Amino acid sequence: MSIWWSLHLRREAASVPLARRLLLGTMETAGVDPDVSYELSVALTEACANAVEHGGALGRGEATEAYRVTAYLDGETCRIEVADSGPGFSGKSPAPATADAESGRGLRLIEELADHVHFGRTGRGGALVSFDKIVKWRPDAPLALT
Repeated sequence: MSIWWSLHLRREAASVPLARRLLLGTMETAGVDPDVSYELSVALTEACANAVEHGGALGRGEATEAYRVTAYLDGETCRIEVADSGPGFSGKSPAPATADAESGRGLRLIEELADHVHFGRTGRGGALVSFDKIVKWRPDAPLALT
């Protein structure tokens, strides 16, 4: 069985814990190990916080007050994508932040918590952060998902 959901959220700070709680609830219901769920939720929080802070105006003068979060739990893998309409990434991984850097530490944290990370651009030119993690299951996980 697969589980997926997608949210279209306003670029407001209150949207970040909403996305995190939905992810944690989905993982708990599915029977994902709590440590894996926590790591994914921290990575999601960082990606959403970046979308809220930086995901604003497109280069064409348009602006949007929303961003999108999509999560897929399929077999042994969870994939999360956060897309906005901000300036995006240059196509390569952002430069690593130093410990005393004012910004950029969240992207590094996502890289540390996930098994595979992609920083890119959406089809409309906005930023896209996509990350995967191999999930572990609780011993009492529903048989349909394992």
